[in-house]
Amino acid sequence: MHSEPENTEEEPLPILWGLDPIFSAFAKLYIKDILELQESYRVPGIFFYKTHPVTKVDILGTVVHKREREDFFSYGVDDSTGVINCVCWKNTFWKEYTKPSTSNISYPTTAAFNVADQMRKLQQVVQRQSCLEIGDVIRVRGHIKNSRQQREIIACTYYNVEDPTFAHQISWMLEVPQLYRHFYDKPFQNAFISSDKKEYLSLTGLVGQLTEKLKEFLQETKVHTFSLKDLETVESLVKLASLPVNPQNTAAGGLVSKQVHSLFRQAVQMLQESGLVFQKFCFPEEIFQVTEQDKELCKLTKEIIKEDSKKEKYAEKGCHFNHIFSCVRQSYNSNISEAAMQQVLSILECESEVIRTTDNHYASF
Repeated sequence: MHSEPENTEEEPLPILWGLDPIFSAFAKLYIKDILELQESYRVPGIFFYKTHPVTKVDILGTVVHKREREDFFSYGVDDSTGVINCVCWKNTFWKEYTKPSTSNISYPTTAAFNVADQMRKLQQVVQRQSCLEIGDVIRVRGHIKNSRQQREIIACTYYNVEDPTFAHQISWMLEVPQLYRHFYDKPFQNAFISSDKKEYLSLTGLVGQLTEKLKEFLQETKVHTFSLKDLETVESLVKLASLPVNPQNTAAGGLVSKQVHSLFRQAVQMLQESGLVFQKFCFPEEIFQVTEQDKELCKLTKEIIKEDSKKEKYAEKGCHFNHIFSCVRQSYNSNISEAAMQQVLSILECESEVIRTTDNHYASF
């Protein structure tokens, strides 16, 4: 339970977080600062560097300790300001390469090109980039998390940086101080609040209204997937997002168009943070899945809990949330967030498909 600090003026309201570009970006922070980030007293899992909300970080450092588990590597990364633990999940390529080949699939070959050989080479590259040793330089992008009273990074992307001439590290050391100077160390308010406070409050209120309107629209229409372009064809949503924030916007169609696109992105971001939607595809365009409407995801999650609960390891308490989350990410979609996974488990609980045995364990009926 988070207790509210005495001075709450420095933490912006949650409805304002999406207006700060740092909130949606992988912030390139020093590890020392990541370890000292203050967690929000309003929403666990959101952290603050000064007045900037931070959920995702991008770090570069040297591996100083290593542990390997069945599903992930745990690397201690040092950037000379501090050391932080990074949980790096093994991907499918890595696992397939390390397992004995039992496949009878034959690939077409020619004298000049052999698909099977190329796949093996690709798997070797993936393993070489993901299995690091002490002393290797690693770059990690991921979400910040507190686990067992320790700060760590749950990686969504990580790789070995081959940097024999130190060019990458030098470039990093030149870039990060500039980011601190021009963005991170500047107050959140300075970037968005104009001299007229009423304009700023109108904008933030618009984001909240659009988020609620979008949530209602998705529930009423039972939409399964959507893109930002799809939302821009819904007249009622566009009408709300086009409301003038200040007098200048009403005179310039280009500005209104940018405002609509920006507000839709912020509203979707807020729905992602709550787990109501998650990103299903990134290319060729961003496609978002409504969590509640993904019956395949619910079915897969139920099957994982049902089958793994039979194993001796999980017989007593059931499957831990992290185990279920890891299996779903590897089997279905690596973009699924913890919040979306919690939504799926809540749906299964309401439908009496699974039961929560502890705060973090689930078993099948």
